[in-house]
Amino acid sequence: MERHELAGYIDHTLLKGGTSRSRIQKLCLEAKEYGFKSVCVNSCWTSFCSELLRNTDVVVCVVVGFPLGAMETMAKAYEARRAVELGAQEIDMVMNVGALKSNDYNLAKEDIAAVVDAAGDATVKTIIEACLLTDKEKIRACQMAKEVGAGFVKTSTGFSEHGATVRDVILMRKTVGEDMGVKAAGGIRTADDAISMIRAGATRIGTSVGISITEGEKVLSSYY
Repeated sequence: MERHELAGYIDHTLLKGGTSRSRIQKLCLEAKEYGFKSVCVNSCWTSFCSELLRNTDVVVCVVVGFPLGAMETMAKAYEARRAVELGAQEIDMVMNVGALKSNDYNLAKEDIAAVVDAAGDATVKTIIEACLLTDKEKIRACQMAKEVGAGFVKTSTGFSEHGATVRDVILMRKTVGEDMGVKAAGGIRTADDAISMIRAGATRIGTSVGISITEGEKVLSSYY
């Protein structure tokens, strides 16, 4: 896999609460320079990133209900709608994990559906926080996301117990089939990590170290 091809899978991510405007600006400039698929940011930066990335191929991806997913559904829907109004093209929303684990499947599904509806034409990625779920719950979460029209399922926020695993990506891909996206995120630190996820079925990689991954010449060389 060539370096530029790998870059095209990457959502260049910065979600820490103390992030400054200058660091977000740097994130956007890096995304343009390296050819990353998107920048993934908190919703307060939507307008800023949209303006910086206007007339580029870099997508603005905004997180919603992040990182816990435990907000009231209409609050998530409003956050998604407002982000799209301000220029977001993709929404990464955290599902209501507690509802799923309580077997309240109607609430869990309606929560995702409300964000999908509010996002309109923007692509919604449903973060299932796989590290907190049993395999049965992971399958149910993926099925729900697919049923209500989400564009992707995503492994993790990167803010919980652990991030993406190859095993989870394989299970998620098997569950949603070939027509839906699977995003692996959390703990992906090297080109080997990223390529393993892609081989397992991931179509997008969320990481805060995309530059290191794409510049990992010794790691990448065996895949050329």
